[in-house]
Amino acid sequence: MNFAVIRTGGKQYRVTPDAVLKVEKLEAEPGSTITFHEVLAIGGEAGLTIGAPTVPGATVTAEVVEQTRGDKVIIFKKRRRQNSRRKNGHRQHETVLRISAIAAA
Repeated sequence: MNFAVIRTGGKQYRVTPDAVLKVEKLEAEPGSTITFHEVLAIGGEAGLTIGAPTVPGATVTAEVVEQTRGDKVIIFKKRRRQNSRRKNGHRQHETVLRISAIAAA
C-alpha cells in the first residue's frame, strides 16, 4: 500500500491513491489536475522515505472534484453582566480533491 504525506494550506495530509480529501481553497477549476511538489514522506513496500524537509523529485497528482464551502462555525461572544452579546458565523472555502497518482523519484 502506497501513501504520501503532503503539505498544502499550512497543513499536512496523509494521502493514498483514490483518496478523497478536503483542503484549503486552491485556485483551480473542477476537472483540472494539480501536482503537489511538497511531499514530506513516502511509504510503500520498499519502506518509508522521509524528506529533509521534502523528498526530492517526489510528486502527488490530484484531480479537483469541486469547490465547496465547509460547515458553518458559530462565533458567539458574551460579556457577562453587561447585556452585551455578539453572534457571527463563518463558512470556510474548501477544495475537494481525489488523489490520482503518487510518484517517487
